[in-house]
Parts: sequence; C-alpha cells; structure tokens
Amino acid sequence: MRTREQALQSQIIRLKRRVVALNQLSDRYSSIRLAYFLVGMLVGYAAFRWGGAWWGGGVTVLLLSGFILLVRGHQRVKRSLSRHRLWITIQADQLARIRRDWGRLRQAPATLPSEDHPFGSDLDLVGTRSLHQLLNTAASRGGSEHLRDWLLSASSDQEAIRERQALVRELSPLTLFRTKLRLHSALVSPRANKPWEGGPLLKWLAAAEHSGRSLRASLLLLGGLSVLNIALFTLSRLALLPNVWLISTLLYVALYYAKLRQLAPAFWEALDLEKELERFRAGFRYLETQRYGRNRRLAILVQPFINPQQRPSLYIKGILRVMTALGVRTNPFLWIIFNALFPWDLYFCHRLNYYKARLARLLPRWLKVWYELEALCSLANFAYLNPECIFPQLVPPSDHRERIVFQARGLGHPLIPAKNRICNDFTLNRLGEIALITGSNMAGKSTFLRTIGINLALAYAGGPVNAAALHTSSFRLYTCIKISDSVTDGLSYFYAEVRRLKRLLSALEGDEGYPLFFLIDEIFKGTNNRERLVGSRSYLRELVRCQGLGIIATHDLELVKLADELPQIKNFHFREEIIAAQMRFDYLLRLGPCPTTNALEIMRLAGLPLDDRDQPT
Repeated sequence: MRTREQALQSQIIRLKRRVVALNQLSDRYSSIRLAYFLVGMLVGYAAFRWGGAWWGGGVTVLLLSGFILLVRGHQRVKRSLSRHRLWITIQADQLARIRRDWGRLRQAPATLPSEDHPFGSDLDLVGTRSLHQLLNTAASRGGSEHLRDWLLSASSDQEAIRERQALVRELSPLTLFRTKLRLHSALVSPRANKPWEGGPLLKWLAAAEHSGRSLRASLLLLGGLSVLNIALFTLSRLALLPNVWLISTLLYVALYYAKLRQLAPAFWEALDLEKELERFRAGFRYLETQRYGRNRRLAILVQPFINPQQRPSLYIKGILRVMTALGVRTNPFLWIIFNALFPWDLYFCHRLNYYKARLARLLPRWLKVWYELEALCSLANFAYLNPECIFPQLVPPSDHRERIVFQARGLGHPLIPAKNRICNDFTLNRLGEIALITGSNMAGKSTFLRTIGINLALAYAGGPVNAAALHTSSFRLYTCIKISDSVTDGLSYFYAEVRRLKRLLSALEGDEGYPLFFLIDEIFKGTNNRERLVGSRSYLRELVRCQGLGIIATHDLELVKLADELPQIKNFHFREEIIAAQMRFDYLLRLGPCPTTNALEIMRLAGLPLDDRDQPT
C-alpha cells in the first residue's frame, strides 16, 4: 500500500507532465494566432479588393469571430496552466510538511505571543519551525490568525473542542475539496506566497457606510422631475399644453448638475470595489456550488454561502451590473442622453450605496466562515498527512477525581520527523500528582516536556495528536521552560525565572474552572546549588499543596528524595550509554531516579581540561 508521501510524489509527476503538455498547447495556440492574423489580413484585403464592401465586411466579421474564439481558447489554456503550476506548488508543500522540510515551508503569518502568555513562548507553537508553520495551509492572514488563536487559547472548553474535532474528521478525507479551496484561496492573493487580507476592504466598507449620505430623497425628486419632463413634453407635442417642459427641464438640469459633483467619485469607487470582490469571487463561488452531501456539520458551517438570499454571488453580480451601468460615462454621447432622460448616475450610485451597506454587514460573516474553514482545513490536512495521529478522548470535568486525568500511549513530538521520533507512554492518575524527571544532559527531558505541552495545545485546538492513544481532562496549561533575561528591562535570568514561577503559583491558586497543568524545566537554575535546592524543595511542597499537576525536569538528584516524603511526587528518568567513547541516547522514559550523570564526560569529549583532583570520589 502506497504511503501519503509516495502518492504525493506520483501526483506531482503527473501534474508536471500535464504542465509540459499545456505549455506545448499554449505554444501551438500562439503560432496559430499569428498565422491566423497574417492570413486573415490577406483574406480580408482580398475580400474588400475583389468582393466589395459587403463581402469585405462579412468576411471581416467572420475572421474576427474566429480570432476571438482562438484568443478565448488560448486564455483557457493559460488559466489551466497557471492552476496546474499552483497545484504543483501546493503538492510540493504537502511533501515538505510530511518530511518536516522547514526550508521549503512558507513562514506562517501570525503575531507572536507575548512573554506573559501562559505557554505560548515555550512550546514552539508560533514562529519559525513551529507547530503553526507546520499546520498552516491558510492563504489568508485571517485564517492563519484563526489557527494561531486556537493553538494559543487558554480555554479548553470541551463542547467547542468536540465540535471542532467533528468538523476536522469530516474534512480530513475530503482531500480534493481542501486542495481546491486552497487553490482558490491562493488565487485571491495579488502576490504569490503572500497572504491576502480582508481587513482593508472591511474597513473601507465600514467607513463608506458611516460617511455615505442617502440619495433616496434626491432620487425621488429628480426621478419625479424626469417623469414630469417627459409628460409635459408629450402634452406640448400634442398641442395640449404650451412649452412649459422647458422650465421643468432647466430645473432638472440645475438640480442634477449640483448633485453630479457628489457622484463624480462613484465610478472609481465601483471600479475599486469590483476589483476587490472579483478576487474573492472564485473562492466564494466554489463554496456556493459545492455539494456537501452527508457532511452535515460542514454544510452548517458554510450556510452563509449557500443561503439563497445572502449568497455572495448575488451581491457580486449586482455590483457588476452597477459597474456596467456607470461605465456609460466613458461614452459622453450616451451619458448625456441617458442622464437627460433619467437621473441615470444618481440611480446607480444609490444602488451602489445599497450594495456597500449590505456588504458591510454580510462580508464579515463570509470572511469569518472562510477564515474558520481555512483553519479547520489546516488541522484536517495535518490529520490526513499523518495517519498515525489520533484524536484525543476528553475526560468529562465531573470525572477528574474518579478517573485518570492524563494518559498517553506512544506520545511523540509532532515537529520531529517520523524517522527520528521516539514515542513514550506517560500517565498522571489524579490531580495533585507531580512527575519529577531527572536525567543527563541531552537525554530528552526538555523535549519530553514540550512533547506533552504541544500535544495538549493541539488537542485543545481540536486537532489530532501525535500519539497512539490519549485520554486527557481539560486543563489550563502553564509552562516555565524558555526563560531569558532582559537588559532593557533590567531583569537578570534568575529574577525573570522567579517572576515566572510566581505567576505560575498565582495561576495555580486561582479558581478559573479547570485545574492547572504545569511544565517546568530546570527549576531555579539561575542560582547556586545550596539555595537552588532549598528553593526547589519549598516550591515543590507548595505545588503539592495547591493540588495542581504537572512535570518538572531537573538535574538536581537531591530533589528525588522528596518522593519519600511526598507520595504525590513520582520519579522518572532518561538515561544514556557510553559505547566506544560515544554517548548513545535512546530517549525512552523510565521509572525511578536517574542512576547516571554525563556532564564531565561531555566536557571530556569536547576537549575541556579536567583535573582528577577536582572530581568527586
């Protein structure tokens, strides 16, 4: 059975063959168009020369019709070629996601979390080589930010998570739907590899709605005058009334001329709006015409696009009609005639204001659905490309004290390529438990902490996790892993860590609906050994008292003795072996305290000086 990677490679090969064929067809069209043009010039000349004006005109019309058909056919080929090239780019991007080839993955546009975020800065969720970059397939900034917000959400509402999981499950097997949606999304962007934004258009529509004046009264007045002009003119031609229509017409012209200054920008506004909406048209149209069949939740999500009274195509067509009508002003002769008989520009400016007002209310709903759908497709794409991943089972809040609150089997880090990934089993049986993990340098302690945290963030976003099985309660996640000092703020490393750990305790003591799951790496490593040990013991006792749960990784082997004093603390460790003067790590989590250390061996292998007199006996 072919793997996802092999299937994608085969698709790319087929698409490249298709691109070659389309390129050849496009070249043939170019040659045929040139030959047709030259031959057509000769045939047209001959028809006029020997057949006269009638024959010449008829032949010219036929030749032009044929040339137009050729141009349209060539344009279809060029559009198909553009789509196939974009399709290849999308499939190559899929391969990069499977291989974790970060150099070929587009940087996901998103705002980085603040340093005060409970866990956003520690778990590689956002930024370069992050989970967000791995997951994000959104072509819009709004879709990318939507996914980011899910990953960084401090809430773990189970109802919302289960609904999102159900939508991701529906979308995961719909590979063609997701690929075409991504294709249409990419076509919206005016520049390749740059996310498109709906925000500027929303702001423009909101400002236009707020500042726009109603033209209804002026339209009624001038419309009434135009009808009166026609009636008076007709009666005067029938000799039933004198030429009083001249007076009403002069009044009509004076009032209309005064109003035209206000209407002058309308044509350019309509042109700008039409250009903006034209970019969204293909994607919106795709969602409107798609058959959703048994995908009930997906159909409910895209309801604003399939509602007959509110679907985008109705308003886009309406604006295109307004654009066509206002385009009469490019022909001064027709423009004068139309506006002399009826307040043509005024009526269609009124229609334009109507569509802008309606769009100002509806476009946010359409874009919100679009952004959410792109974020869901990102999670569904991850599920499809990583069939080894599973959806976690959520333990109801009422069962926190009666059931296992966190149990993972075969848990791995999703950012590590599959061939290098080591998976572990891990369980916390009840609230209040703390896992104390010891181990040598580079043995895998910090990576394991991040593995727990990143999978919890992925689970609460509604996506699948990198595990064979995962049962988890709803938690508030808090981490203390990547601590840095600040020269500008005058913060030392140790003080920054102290402040972070104090905020963790405050969050632990707070009553916010869900228990706190904490991850701490190398507690109080910014101070001396004696004070670090005193501070660490006191802090762990406080953590136990507060009835949180979590994991602490440390090099301090003295802390493992706390398990004898506090039954809530369980010891685990990672170890290494030295074979042929080389350290070997298996990155497997084991019970009990670590029996080995390797700092001196690492120093020796690096060539640093070591005096035997200074080594412990």
